Amino acid sequence: MADPSIFAASCASIMWAWFYAPSALPQSYNKWISSAAAVDPRLIEALRRCRKGELRYGEETGQAPLLQSMCEDYKWPLEWGDPAITVPFPCEMVHMGCGPSCEYHAFSRFARSFKWSMATYLPLNILARSKNPAGFRRALISAMRSSSFLATFITLFYYGVCLARTRVGPHLLGKARDSRQTIDGGVCVGCGCFMCGWSIFFEAASRRKDMALFVAPRALATLLPRRYPLDKQWRETFVFAFSTAVVFTCVRENRSRVRGVLGSVLGSVLET
Repeated sequence: MADPSIFAASCASIMWAWFYAPSALPQSYNKWISSAAAVDPRLIEALRRCRKGELRYGEETGQAPLLQSMCEDYKWPLEWGDPAITVPFPCEMVHMGCGPSCEYHAFSRFARSFKWSMATYLPLNILARSKNPAGFRRALISAMRSSSFLATFITLFYYGVCLARTRVGPHLLGKARDSRQTIDGGVCVGCGCFMCGWSIFFEAASRRKDMALFVAPRALATLLPRRYPLDKQWRETFVFAFSTAVVFTCVRENRSRVRGVLGSVLGSVLET
């Protein structure tokens, strides 16, 4: 469980940062997550304002135009978007046109995300493996597995939000106005962040370690400064030098411990 746990914890930190502190992520990574999530930015902004206390249920704080513009686009009643009237705004708004059922939205989100993922993974796997019919079959299976992983990741995030807002959260925290404010002020997003990373079990066990080690540095980057002052840049230099020493030592003593292209390249370089 070490690799899945590292992956899930790292993804939770990354998704929390993407939602509430996008500047903590690299711009390209932030853009890719936004493309995969396919969520209306007005909905994200509404939940951010709930957390900041700018949007407060049962009070007139001038925030109605934000979600009412969504209501106009999706042909919903305008009062849904007014937090002074509707407490909380319906989960159907989170579903963005998929109807009121949280479960139907989850299945719909999985289908759309799987299709989007296959358009990315299948061409890459075919180019890498399809040298014969058996290779094409392996490429197709690999693409389907990776697409299932990513589609489940996205689906679990959204369904986690629905669980906290509609299915479970109100029964545990209450249905009063303050409880609804607490749920939309961070609990619902936190639940989605916690759940999404466990989709790693759809990936082959051999890939879980690589994926965990891929996301862990990005998660740490959300907790550390993006840029250090000149007088503290020695910290990055030290970490790089120490890490390089560990990798080179492993290559010299047990080359199999450094996998992939990096292990092959370093092994060839150090043997010459």
